[in-house]
Amino acid sequence: MFESTMMDIPLTIEMILDRARSTAADVEVVSRLPDRQLHKTTYGAIAERTERLARALIDAGIKPRDRVATLMWNHSQHLECYLGIPLAGAVIHTLNLRLHPDEIAYIAADAQDRFLIVDDVLLPLFEAFRGKHHFEKVIVVGTAKPLPPDAIPYEDFLERGNPQITLPKIQENDPLGCCYTSGTTGRPKGVVYSHRSTILHSLVTALPDCLDLSQDDCLLAVVPMFHVNAWGLPYTSVLVGARQVLPGPFLDAPSLLDLMEAEKVTVAAGVPTIWLGIREELDARPRNLNARMVVGGAAAPEQLIRDFDRMGLQLIQAWGMTETSPVGLVSRLSPAARNLPLDEQYKLRAKQGRPAPLVQIRVCNEKGEVPADGKTSGEVQIRGPWITRGYTSGVVDQRWTADGYFKTGDVANRDALGYIQLTDRTADLIKSGGEWIASQTLENVIMGHPAVREAAVIGVPHPKWSERPLAVVVLKPGAKASSDELKEHMAPHFAKFQLPDAFVFVDAIPRTSAGKFKKTELRQEYRNWSW
Repeated sequence: MFESTMMDIPLTIEMILDRARSTAADVEVVSRLPDRQLHKTTYGAIAERTERLARALIDAGIKPRDRVATLMWNHSQHLECYLGIPLAGAVIHTLNLRLHPDEIAYIAADAQDRFLIVDDVLLPLFEAFRGKHHFEKVIVVGTAKPLPPDAIPYEDFLERGNPQITLPKIQENDPLGCCYTSGTTGRPKGVVYSHRSTILHSLVTALPDCLDLSQDDCLLAVVPMFHVNAWGLPYTSVLVGARQVLPGPFLDAPSLLDLMEAEKVTVAAGVPTIWLGIREELDARPRNLNARMVVGGAAAPEQLIRDFDRMGLQLIQAWGMTETSPVGLVSRLSPAARNLPLDEQYKLRAKQGRPAPLVQIRVCNEKGEVPADGKTSGEVQIRGPWITRGYTSGVVDQRWTADGYFKTGDVANRDALGYIQLTDRTADLIKSGGEWIASQTLENVIMGHPAVREAAVIGVPHPKWSERPLAVVVLKPGAKASSDELKEHMAPHFAKFQLPDAFVFVDAIPRTSAGKFKKTELRQEYRNWSW
């Protein structure tokens, strides 16, 4: 009987740090600061500061599995947190700065975050929710003053990283990071990523048939580091030794293009809204670029893919969710697909793609798994080594099947070449600029206005944001309310991007036989809405 003689080395963040120290120490990381200046450092310097951060956290009382929240833009100190917090045995919990302060406070409290590391430029946002969740320690990145009471500057905090402090022994199934869903089916839910799942996700996303990252690349992560860990790309980049360019708070097209051109970016990643703005800017002012762009968060129109080809740039579609770490599908042309007519190739590239290696996907309806005919629809179900098996709440959720597949809520079809195309969503959700918006939550607040009898919110196509919320409202008999008045009523409860862009006043909202709003009919009626 044969037994393995392979050494069982745990897959942990220490492996990524070892690469940063040993083979990529001189690789550059460029960050754009709030004053627009560029700050340059190296993986070697980041690795040294990462260890200091880990030891400082332990010295300050952080224990294994404790949560340390970050409220930051994309820059090198955030990358240090990506590495240093899990190196301390703790869990990095990235807070979405685009959410309403009340929602941020709820998420921080639900995660039981002990410490907060926050950008000085985001202190006004912190002040808006600081009284709703107590952080034991607040650490501020930047030089702005005055600081909140009892806060400590990040650089001063690093000085506490005594090399005599022993780092914990990490196991590969220990938690590394936590991100929360957007609350599209109720309250936001926490998803935890382990060291093992993060390492495997990083290895696979680097593969040529996936996102194709190597030491020859320079990555610009436009996708925020608070959004599903920037799709895992900061970890992948350190692992393979790819140079990183981090844009800070400046995500407008001219600023991004300046960085792409000056720093010779070869790979960039962001939501469709970003690339729509980039296309408009390049049409007005062509640049000398040679890059491929990964698009996720929402479907990219086929025309956008064609336009970037015309400009000598490649747009690559990918799909995932918070629950999938997130990469699940990537749309690259297979050898068989490259033999198809050009128009057919574009149709395939506009689909969400084929499963990444190690990911298993099936599309099922009430009859079982659907045929690969490119027509029959069903719900996408997914499982794999970096697909979560549950939420932090511990509540048993019906979204997991008995054999371990996660039911995504996305409706799709699958063709003979294995390409999956999303066609609808099972829930009435709105995806705008890569961010989910829960329509029912909006409706409940609108119907809290004294003049409103009922309201339904739907997503309708938008040329820039993919979708935007449109509110269909029935007023009480004899009551009056304007669009501006309703928006003002809603504003205290939501982030600005979540508010409906328009309100339509009608006599009645169509309903199903069960008495529910018939949103399919509303979407059909307002599909050609002019923004």
